[in-house]
Formats: sequence, C-alpha cells, structure tokens
Amino acid sequence: MPYFDAASTAPLHPLARQALLSALDEGWADPARLYRDARRARMMLDAARETVAAELGARPDEVVFTASGTQANQLGVLGALAGNHRKGLRLVHSAVEHSSVLHAAEQHQARGGNVAAVPVDRLGRVDPERFAQELLPGTALACLQAANHEVGTVQPVAEVGERCARAGVPLLVDAAQSAGRLDVPGGWSLLTASAHKWGGPAGVGVLAVRKGVRYRSPLPADDRESGRVPGFVNVPGAIAAAVALRAVRQEAARLNPLQHARIDRLRAELPGLVPDLAVLGDPERRLPHLLTFSCLYVDGEALLGELDRAGFAVSSGSSCTSSTLTPSHVLAAMGVLTEGNIRVSLPPDCTDADVELFLSVLPRAVAAVRSQLEPPAAGAGAARAGSAAAADGAEDGGGALVLDTLGRRCPIPVIELAKHFAGVPVGGLVAVLSDDEAARLDIPAWCEMRGQRYEGETPSDAYGPGGGSAYLVRRLS
Repeated sequence: MPYFDAASTAPLHPLARQALLSALDEGWADPARLYRDARRARMMLDAARETVAAELGARPDEVVFTASGTQANQLGVLGALAGNHRKGLRLVHSAVEHSSVLHAAEQHQARGGNVAAVPVDRLGRVDPERFAQELLPGTALACLQAANHEVGTVQPVAEVGERCARAGVPLLVDAAQSAGRLDVPGGWSLLTASAHKWGGPAGVGVLAVRKGVRYRSPLPADDRESGRVPGFVNVPGAIAAAVALRAVRQEAARLNPLQHARIDRLRAELPGLVPDLAVLGDPERRLPHLLTFSCLYVDGEALLGELDRAGFAVSSGSSCTSSTLTPSHVLAAMGVLTEGNIRVSLPPDCTDADVELFLSVLPRAVAAVRSQLEPPAAGAGAARAGSAAAADGAEDGGGALVLDTLGRRCPIPVIELAKHFAGVPVGGLVAVLSDDEAARLDIPAWCEMRGQRYEGETPSDAYGPGGGSAYLVRRLS
C-alpha cells in the first residue's frame, strides 16, 4: 500500500531503527546516576543532545527532550508566558497554529490572559506587518509555525522574528513539519519539533529555549532536563531521534527536489483529472512533500475510505467528516472549502510510479463518492430534483429560491445549492437554510470558486421555522 501520510508520522528511518536497538542495550540506565552504566547512558544522551542542537541551530544547553511535539509546544507556550508575565499577559499567534498551541492559548485565556489570533490569506500565510501590529505593549509571547501542518505553506518566520525582536517579544516557532526537511529559520526565541515527523521514533519531542529568554516551567519542579520537563528521559528514543535527524538532513539535498517535482506534478494534473477540485496552500513557499486539495460535493471521510480500499493511506486536511462536525480551523482561517479535503504527504521512499498510480486512482474514487451523494453534473451546477425542500421565499420584497437543508451535514448544503443554481435567473437570490457549521465556510468558498456573489447570512427564521441560518447567494452569471 502506498503510504502518503508522512506528515502525520514518517516511517522510522533505517539508521534510527539500528540506533534504537543498540541504545536499548547500551543506554537503558538512569543518566542521572553515577555508576558505569548510568555514565554511559549520560554520554549517549549528551551526544544526542549535541547532534539535535547542531542540526536545529541551537546550543546543546538550550535543548531538552520532551515526550512529544505537543508537549513541547504546550510547555513552550505556557513556560514562556510564565517567565515573561511581568511584560504582560498578551499572547499573539497565527490563526493556523497547531491545535496544541491553540489549546495552550485557551488555557492562558481562561486564566485571565489576553490572546490575539493573526489572520492569514487564502494561501495560509501571515503578513509580517499585520503580525507586527498585534505586538502591542504587554505582549509576553508570539507564536508562529515554520510551516503549516495541513496545507504545507511556509511562514515568513525570519521577517516576523525581526519584528518581534524590535518589539522585545520572544517568538516561539513550531518546526514540527519542517525540521529535517528545511533549514530552521532564524529569529526564534523558542523552538519545538517532533521526532516522529522526521523519521525518528514516536514519543520524543524537542524544546529549545535560547539563552537569555525568560522561561519558567508551568509544571511542578523537577531536576530532569534543566527543570523544564519532568520525569525519566527516553534515552534510547532521543538517540534514535538524533540519528534520524542527522540522516534526513544529509538526504534533504537529494530528496527535496524529487519530492518538489512529484508534488508539482500533482498540483498541475489533479484539477484537470477531477472536476471541481481546488488545490490549497502556497504553490511556491511550501513544504516539498505535502499537498492538500478540496473536492466539491464529496464527504471527506467517505473519500478517505474509498482511497484506503484502493490501497492508498492518506489523511484529511479537514475534520469536517460525518464523525466530527467541526471544520478545520486552518481551512476556515484561509477562507477555503472545508469539505472533501485530502492531504497527501510523501514519504522518503515514494516513487514516480506511486504518484502515477494515485493520479489514476483518485478520479475513480471521487466519482464513486459523488455518485453516492448524487452531486450535480461536474462543473455545470445543473439543477436537478433533489432531496432538499425548495420553496418560494422572499428577500427585500423579491423572490428567492429557498433550499432547506436543516439537519443535514457537510457537504449536502453545497450539493443542494449547486443542484438548483442553474435554474436561478441571473441576478436572482438563493437562500440555503442550514444548521451545519461547515456551511458558514463552504458556501462562501463555493461562491469564490464559481464566481458568484455571497451576500452573507441571516437567521433562517426569515424564511420559515426551524432554526439555523440562511446563507444568501446572488447569481452573477
């Protein structure tokens, strides 16, 4: 089965596997003790720390090992806020940070802190000047990921870092997706990463805190890992992580151009093979191995299942599926379609033949899912009899086509809109009634893709009982 989900977790690097097995025999002892086996474990741990620090552009005494990238992010955010509390209680982050950063921000806000989310453009990128505007007096910490985990867009970390330095605000950079693949950008005060993203073992994260940056652990005191991370260090895991990081950094010069070319091919060919498909993220400033696209009139979970049956392991760039009803915060912040999202992320052993096979399999998989949901004719938006109730309505005294999709989930509201849109006269209005949170995002995105005008939303009570909202679309052509 072609594995196209390396952004979730990369396969264990062969050298990391060898190092892990060896370290289980040689580095099992407590590195804090003084007997021979412990001293040997300590030497191995120190060597791993030096390797990771060198590859990430840090000093060894700035680096500690955590239990995961998530723990590194949360300790980094909360520890930096605690260490800089005299500056103020304001936290600034991009709107597309990893959920671990957002959850830490929520906890900070619940404790009385002030949080500001900097918006991104449709490519998922922050504007450094817009970010700088949020660095108000009293800002204790700023957070900006090196590259987005869902769409692969690389952020202008160095530019934002310069502005943070001028404002005297430390910057935490989440490098989980980019570490090992790309050079670590400058300008960071705290850096986080996760070993299983670069081919190391799961259960090892990295937190680096620059010398001079105020930091106070948000956890009870412990004498391990410079007092920043409590508990016994996973010495074999840290050793394997260091070996994998050095190996992938050495391989990046050869591998990155190959993966860039394969992703470029997917970006170029997929829209022509699958009607109503939109490729997301920055086409130039991006991770070499990652691509996310959205398919109109497709349930994301159903498409994942269809691809799995065809032999492809992929993930969804959105959590808008039949099992979880909350749309992806990343795609919502970008203002793009949140339905039918697939994230492809290539492992190191991906071949051109794997990409060729995916290009042949995906159109059939999408067609199979769309046939189950009775979408409109691809690209036409043809009006057909549908399961939504259509009734005459009124808007500002004029007629409006009302489509009642209350109680129905993503992507049904957009499907029903497309089904009936061809029967609406130019200049006419459609009111889609929905209580699905994704409709608030997907109907404007559909209008953007179709060149129609989104007129906003209003309570659905204006068009009949039932609750929810009415999303208004004006036909322009």
